Amino acid sequence: MVTKTVFKQIRGFVIAWLAITILVCLATFLAVYFTYNPEELDLASSNPLPLDEPEADSESEEALIILPSASPLPTITTTSTPPSSRSSAAVEIADGEPKPTATNMPTPFPVDVMRYQVGIQVEQSPDFNYENQDNYYRSVTDDLGLRWIKHQVRWEAMETQPGEIDWSVLDFIMPSAQRFKVKLLLSVVTAPDWTREPGVDLSREGPPADPHNYADFVAEIVKRYPGRIHAIEVWNEQNIDREWTSNHGLNAANYVELLRAAYDAIKAIDPGIIIISGGLAPTGISDGLNATDDLAYLQQLIDAGVLDWADCIGAHHNGYNIGPDHRYDQIPDDADAVFRGPFDNPHPSWSFRSTLEGYANTIRLAGKTTKLCVTEFGWASAEDLDGARAGFEFAL
Repeated sequence: MVTKTVFKQIRGFVIAWLAITILVCLATFLAVYFTYNPEELDLASSNPLPLDEPEADSESEEALIILPSASPLPTITTTSTPPSSRSSAAVEIADGEPKPTATNMPTPFPVDVMRYQVGIQVEQSPDFNYENQDNYYRSVTDDLGLRWIKHQVRWEAMETQPGEIDWSVLDFIMPSAQRFKVKLLLSVVTAPDWTREPGVDLSREGPPADPHNYADFVAEIVKRYPGRIHAIEVWNEQNIDREWTSNHGLNAANYVELLRAAYDAIKAIDPGIIIISGGLAPTGISDGLNATDDLAYLQQLIDAGVLDWADCIGAHHNGYNIGPDHRYDQIPDDADAVFRGPFDNPHPSWSFRSTLEGYANTIRLAGKTTKLCVTEFGWASAEDLDGARAGFEFAL
C-alpha cells in the first residue's frame, strides 16, 4: 500500500514538473518571438564574426570558410559564350524567361556560427554549358557534402574599360549556385590597366592607383546579385610582388586602404557579407621587393588597422610533404622524403599548423579575437603515379 502511494506521488510530481517545464518553454518562445525585431538591429556597426559561444548546428547559418587551393585557370576562348550584360542593375538570374528586377535584399547574417566548415574552389564550365555547371555543383553538395564554393573574379577581365562590365561569367554560375543552395565566396583580384599607377609594369598584376575604383567594382557585383554573395575576399597574396606590383612596393598600409574602401562600400549595401582580407602567401623570403614574410606582413597589416576592416583574416597554405599536424620545429625526419626543405631547413612557412598558429597568436597579441578564414590550402599527392609532375616535387 505504501509502495503504491509513493509511486502515485512520484508520478504526480513528474507530470506536474513536465507541465511546468512546457509552460515555461512556451512562454519563453512567445516572448522572444513577439519582441525580436531584426530591423531594430544596428547591422552596420556590428562585427559579426567574434563570438564567445558556438551556436547549434544549422545548415542555414554557416560561417567559417576553409577552402582547398586551386590555381587560377588560364583565359579560355569559348565557342559558346552567353551574351554579355553591361547593366549594373540588380537582376534575378534564373533559367528560362527573364524575371523582373530583384529588390536589394541583404544577405542573412551567416557569420554567427563558429563551427568548422569546408568548401572548395570551382570555376565556370569552359564551354558555358549549364548542365556541366550543375554537375560541378552537384558533385560539391552531393558527393563532397560541402556548402561553400569559392569563385575567383578577375576584375581586369570583366571591366576592360571604365564602367563597361562583362557579367557573362557571374551571370552563368549564379543559377547553379541557387539551385544547389551553396554559399558563394568571391575572391576579387587583378586591377585593369586603366586603373593602374602611371609608369607601373603592366605586365605584372597589381592594385589600382585609386582604391575607390576597386570598391566601386565590388559594389556593383553586390548590387547585381542581392543576397547571393556570402563572402568577399579582398585581393590575394598581396605580400608577394607577382600579385601586388606597385610603384610603392609591398606596402601593407596601402593594402589596408584598399580593404577599407571595399569594406565600406560592401557593408553599406549588404552588412551580412563576410569581408575577408586577402590570404597571404607563406614565404621564407623577406627582401621587401619580391616578397615579405607573411607573419611579418601580417604584423604590418595589424599596425595599419586591418583588424578594423576585416571580419576574418585570410590565410593560405599549400602543403608540402609533411602532415598538417606538425609544427615546423617538431617534424620527424623522413629518410625517404625526396623534397628536403622541411627537414633540412626548418621554417614556419613549411608548416600548415605553425602558419595558422602564428597568425592566431599575432592577432591575439593585438588584443583581438578576429578569426582566420583559410581560403587556399591543400596537399599534392603522387600516390599511384610515376613520380610527381614538374613543379610538384615538393609532394614527395
